[in-house]
Amino acid sequence: MHEYTSTARVWGLTCPGFPEEVSRARRWTRDILRGSPLAEDAELIVSELSANAILHTASGREAGSFHLALAVSSQVVALSVTDGGGAGTAPKVEHQDQDAEHGRGLGMVSAIAHRVVVHDSDGGHTVTAELFTDVRRGGHPC
Repeated sequence: MHEYTSTARVWGLTCPGFPEEVSRARRWTRDILRGSPLAEDAELIVSELSANAILHTASGREAGSFHLALAVSSQVVALSVTDGGGAGTAPKVEHQDQDAEHGRGLGMVSAIAHRVVVHDSDGGHTVTAELFTDVRRGGHPC
């Protein structure tokens, strides 16, 4: 393989910050990953991250939006959601009591994904969840 070519493929989608766009984000993810054993997990992750962007940041305000990126290679499926900022605090993984009504979403994402990374920027936050393709049940990728 040539050093400047890659087998990774990347897709992007920008959605208005309306609640009904969460189902569009799920459908978009499902369509791209059709046939992949990771499709259902990816769809659930995108749903949670998109809903968080709309509910907790400027993405859900008038004229707000959020951006999805989906990268697929033979080793990993990486799902990123970038929000519109304005939350005052960065998203963080919290492990709440099972009876808690809020704050469990990123904990659920971290339980499904092999790695979750939060990047802060002036314009908002990007949460990336990675699903490794060749991890045996109960194992680690390395």
